[in-house]
Amino acid sequence: MDRDQDAQNPDAELDARGLLCPLPVLRARKRLAAMAPGAVLRVLADDPAARIDMPHFCAEAGHELLADLAFEGSARIYLIRRSADAGQPVPRQR
Repeated sequence: MDRDQDAQNPDAELDARGLLCPLPVLRARKRLAAMAPGAVLRVLADDPAARIDMPHFCAEAGHELLADLAFEGSARIYLIRRSADAGQPVPRQR
């Protein structure tokens, strides 16, 4: 499935417009936890901090940020593919 198909046909959508940091990420995390591995979540957010927070969250949690696209006004669309092992504890380096 390519990015355009993911944008048009996500498995779930989260409208986080009007929510401020850290709520868009917290809501995305909760929604992704309930989704199957490989599923795509489309997040709409207009918080300027989400441009930094969403990529950081995906990198830390192991999800794939497929796209960060301009939407209406200051809103953006984030397409996130849930990883197979998301939610698993990250081994500590010693």
